[in-house]
Amino acid sequence: MKINGKMIYWTVTAIMVVAVLAVAIYIMVNRLGLVEGYDFGGGAYYYVDIPGFDDIVKEDAFITSVPVWVHAVLFIVWGWLMWRLWLWIDRKTR
Repeated sequence: MKINGKMIYWTVTAIMVVAVLAVAIYIMVNRLGLVEGYDFGGGAYYYVDIPGFDDIVKEDAFITSVPVWVHAVLFIVWGWLMWRLWLWIDRKTR
């Protein structure tokens, strides 16, 4: 049996889909990531309107000497690189 690129692509894709779904189901079943006592759903820690949010996440939880503009530039560069990767993948799959 000859193994070609498309067969490998679809096999890896199927494995990744199954793995992601399995991990997502595991996280939901075990209620991981929830803040106990708050009924805001799975992303409870993202909302600043949670009562006592300052007690859950302190201001000094993330301290860095790197300026904010460096974080912004890295974010933009990462976005550009992912966009270029997406274009490359799109060209290869046509």
